[in-house]
Amino acid sequence: MYSSLSMRETYCPPSPPKSSPPPARLVIAPSPRYSPPPSTTMSDIKQPSLFDDSEDAPRPAKSGKAAAKAPPPPPAPPVDEKDLGDGPLHRLMDGNFLQYASYVIRDRAIPEIEDGLKPVQRRILYSLNQNDDGRFIKVANIVGYTMQFHPHGDASIGDALVTLVNRGYLIEGQGNFGNIHTGDPAAAPRYIECRLTDLAATQLFNDDLTEFIPTYDGRKKEPVVLPAKLPLLLMLGAEGIAVGLSTRILPHNFGELLQAMIAILQKKPFKLIPDFPQGALIDAREYDEGRGKVRLRAVIDQKDEATLVIRELPYGVNTEMLMASIEDAAKKGKIKTKAIRDYTAGKVEIEIALQSDADIPQAIQALYAFTLCEVSLSLRPIVIREQRPVEMSVHDILRHNTKRLVDLLRKELQIERKKIDEALQSASLVRLFIVHRIYKRIEECKTAAEVKQAILDGLLPFRDQLRRDITNDDLDMLLAIPIKRISLYDINKSRKEEDDLLADFDAVEKNLTDVTAYSIKYLKNLYRDYADLFPRKTKEAKFDTIEMRELTSKEYALVHDKEKGYLGYDVGGGEPLFHCSSYDKIILVWNDCRYRVIPPPEKLFVDKNLIYAAIYDRDRVMTLVYEADQITHMKRFAFGGVIQNKDYFCVPEGETGKALFFSDAQPSTLYVKYAPRKGQQIHQQEFDPKKVAIRTPKTRGIQITTKRVTAIDTQKPRNWDDKAGPKGAFLD
Repeated sequence: MYSSLSMRETYCPPSPPKSSPPPARLVIAPSPRYSPPPSTTMSDIKQPSLFDDSEDAPRPAKSGKAAAKAPPPPPAPPVDEKDLGDGPLHRLMDGNFLQYASYVIRDRAIPEIEDGLKPVQRRILYSLNQNDDGRFIKVANIVGYTMQFHPHGDASIGDALVTLVNRGYLIEGQGNFGNIHTGDPAAAPRYIECRLTDLAATQLFNDDLTEFIPTYDGRKKEPVVLPAKLPLLLMLGAEGIAVGLSTRILPHNFGELLQAMIAILQKKPFKLIPDFPQGALIDAREYDEGRGKVRLRAVIDQKDEATLVIRELPYGVNTEMLMASIEDAAKKGKIKTKAIRDYTAGKVEIEIALQSDADIPQAIQALYAFTLCEVSLSLRPIVIREQRPVEMSVHDILRHNTKRLVDLLRKELQIERKKIDEALQSASLVRLFIVHRIYKRIEECKTAAEVKQAILDGLLPFRDQLRRDITNDDLDMLLAIPIKRISLYDINKSRKEEDDLLADFDAVEKNLTDVTAYSIKYLKNLYRDYADLFPRKTKEAKFDTIEMRELTSKEYALVHDKEKGYLGYDVGGGEPLFHCSSYDKIILVWNDCRYRVIPPPEKLFVDKNLIYAAIYDRDRVMTLVYEADQITHMKRFAFGGVIQNKDYFCVPEGETGKALFFSDAQPSTLYVKYAPRKGQQIHQQEFDPKKVAIRTPKTRGIQITTKRVTAIDTQKPRNWDDKAGPKGAFLD
């Protein structure tokens, strides 16, 4: 039993007989947490909380009435990044992000300067080369084969392959590979076929000059870069968005690139401008060797007095995009069209039927100004060089490609020289082995070692006719000669083959002495064989700057309804004010000397005290006569810079003025009439506003009179008395 007075109760059993040992004493000690003190209830017992910072945090007791709410805890102080430390999660996130960013930059989005290709393009070309037998191959098969090297799925591979086919240089397609003019997609990979072009097959691959690394899963080998002897990066162009950077390099003409490489080797100046498969016009005055921007325009012809035909599109624009932009411009009233018809198939042909009152030259300018008939491309040539992204100009990229071409040709010549040397060695050994019947020496030999030694002894007197010392491979080659070849051996034919090899060897040696001249000859041969297949399609031109405001100067007709107090181009009834463009800003002035600059409004309530509305010109000089504190002032000022839709005042701050005269003209004289008053001798005066200096809107005007003005005019009124009163004077 528990005692209400003690936290511990001792249980004592009855006393045992004396002969028995004393039993163990059992002590029961209930936990203090769950033992209620005297005069307490279970609702008053303190319970542990999962949300308290400390187990000793008080908990309000419940009662019949709602307990008072505890004050909210103070907000936690802001955490400084320095206090976060360098924990394992922080290091993990940093490391993973850097790995991802590095991977996207180097292995996905940015091309390598050495061969000018992105990894997916390189893997596609390598796969085609591995499976090349001269015939067309299903694109689906190539996509599947490329997936052994590329870990990003078939969609990215298929899209990249279609793009390479449409470029036309490296892969030849058979079937529907889409339409670069309309933007139509290619057919499914199982229905289309492709193969390497002759240009790609002969200029991109050489296993002797290729470094291989394991693929992503370690099952196969793939090239680090291809030994391409062509400036592929500038031929194909490149666009890519990576982590923190992007690249855009435009394609160039194949023949012009070869000519520029020849000029580099000859140390002559050269010029490069982009060339696009869509054709169109280009203004490359701001190209800046690929680091600036270019403007591209569609080719527009006039079919008849009311019809325009678009024949070529800018790079990156298809017919669907262009027609959508024309329709949007027509809805906004930028272009007056009746119909747009698309007859594009193999070539672009978009007809635009204009309204009968349309001006043809102005319509063409409007198409360039308000639609995708003209686009501007900003460029940034970033490439991977030595495992790092760097920005290089187009000229620097081509110089690097030219230097690499010379190095590749030198290595190819060195490899070819070695092969010819080995062929001469083999031919000489075979000739000596057969002509001098050295093979008969091995008839009596019983072991392989004796056979080889017999051959070596037989060839020893002819060492001066060999290119180098004899190796075991040479001996194995001689022992593998079939008897039939020995019996049919033709000494004259053999000597002719050796002479041809010697001539080839001398030619290679000569080329190695001047690799630059050999490279120039190599490029000229390429130009002769392939340049005509890729003529320039984009024409260079200089575009005049199109003034948007001039083209749309009559886009809106602003109307002011004085009775209802509305202003805008969609106001029914009222007084027509002026025509304006959507690019203009409108300035409004009220008779309380308040003014505001706004875009052309559709329908805006301006009240009935509007005294001036015009196209905003910050430098236009205004003439204002206003009354403040029963004193009339005159001032001339220019509005200067303002913020749209914000009210300003053209009187000093704190003053309340009432405009009596406001004009943007430059009146030579103001004729001012005063209200009659008892004892007043002067009832009219002439003032010369040009004597007033031009100030800012906030400047106080020059006092001209304290009389009450009834009329101000720039033209002499009929009832004006030239002899009545002196000319007005300005009171500083």
